[in-house]
Amino acid sequence: MPQFAYKARRRNGELVKDIIDAADRNAALMQIERQGLFPISVDAGKGGGAAAVTERIGGAAEGASMLPASVRALFRRRRKPKLQELATFTQQLSNLLKCGMPLTMALQSMMHLETKGIPSEVSKALKQDVMEGKSLSDAMTKQPHVFSELYVNMVRAGEQSGALVDVLKRLAEHYERFAEVQSKFGAALIYPAIVATVGVVIMIFFMTFMLPKFMSIFQGLKIQLPLATRILVGFGDFFSDVKHWIIIGLVLAALAVLWWRFKESPEGRRKIDDWKMRLPVLGKAVRLNLFSQFARTLSTLLVNGVPVLTALKITEQIVPNIVVKEAIARTREEVTDGKTIAQPLARGKLFPQLMIDLLKIGEETGDVPGALQNIAETYENELSIQLRVMTNLIEPAMIIIMAVGVGGLLFSVLSAMFAITSNISR
Repeated sequence: MPQFAYKARRRNGELVKDIIDAADRNAALMQIERQGLFPISVDAGKGGGAAAVTERIGGAAEGASMLPASVRALFRRRRKPKLQELATFTQQLSNLLKCGMPLTMALQSMMHLETKGIPSEVSKALKQDVMEGKSLSDAMTKQPHVFSELYVNMVRAGEQSGALVDVLKRLAEHYERFAEVQSKFGAALIYPAIVATVGVVIMIFFMTFMLPKFMSIFQGLKIQLPLATRILVGFGDFFSDVKHWIIIGLVLAALAVLWWRFKESPEGRRKIDDWKMRLPVLGKAVRLNLFSQFARTLSTLLVNGVPVLTALKITEQIVPNIVVKEAIARTREEVTDGKTIAQPLARGKLFPQLMIDLLKIGEETGDVPGALQNIAETYENELSIQLRVMTNLIEPAMIIIMAVGVGGLLFSVLSAMFAITSNISR
């Protein structure tokens, strides 16, 4: 019977190297997993294993290679999963492995526990690659539309340490926190967006359809209309003309193209990200979100054994703001020279002093991941408070703007009516 040399980890992280007799690679993987081990590599050994594996792979190469390729082609057209969807997928996989289920069986079960946004083909492709001898992290690298570099590196660290279940659980918690923050941002902006949209629609409807009916009455009386009414009539005439709508559409399209070109340029993206951080009221929420995201991501990577430089590089790629990316890149270059993280972060003068001080304490006590976790929790709590303050400020502001707009419309119409009444009384 063919022999296979394998490397695996026990749940406590102990490395195991041994040789196992099995009919083929799939059978070898199943035997290793039944022993409660997490396989790292499975190679054909002496005794005909190499020939058997070569024959098996060669006979099925065409069908096996076509499936992953088609799956990858299919997923290129799919949207990236949302954070909560990825958190649910990760939590499900963690629960299955925690119950003692082998990895291949867990992935088989995940095919039937299809998560919204992550179709069963993802688990099918992962299982296929794992059965062919790849590690779970290597299989995930073939699907970057679903699994980010952060995700893959954490899974790889979990495989090497034998703590894959714990790593998956932390990953699920990580994405759930980010999804919660994202939902808070969305909830804070929904109300003003709805109010603004309804207000604009009402004003355009009034000036386009209702105002002409009033004007037909006023024009028959041949009186001098008040200035406010004449301005309103001018706006109504402008929006009633189809040619003007065409002009507005062309101008908006031109502005959209210019904005897109500016936004896609490196300098434009940097300026926009800088503006976001400097906006009144909203800018503080943006900064708090970026700082908490930086600290949470870096802490999650470090606590799972990812090296500092690799963790900084992954965090730099994940953070969406270019200004913060540049600060992290400068920090990574200086950390390469043997300096601490806190010192280069402080020199950038972007991150707040509280964050620097807490990070210094973590470096002095040897618990940088714990310090970063405290920083993330601190800024997440501040972000929640800031979002509530922002919502409380936006709601009355939108009401005042709506009241001014509607009041202006009523004043323009009523002033014309008062002018008519005054003219008739004479």
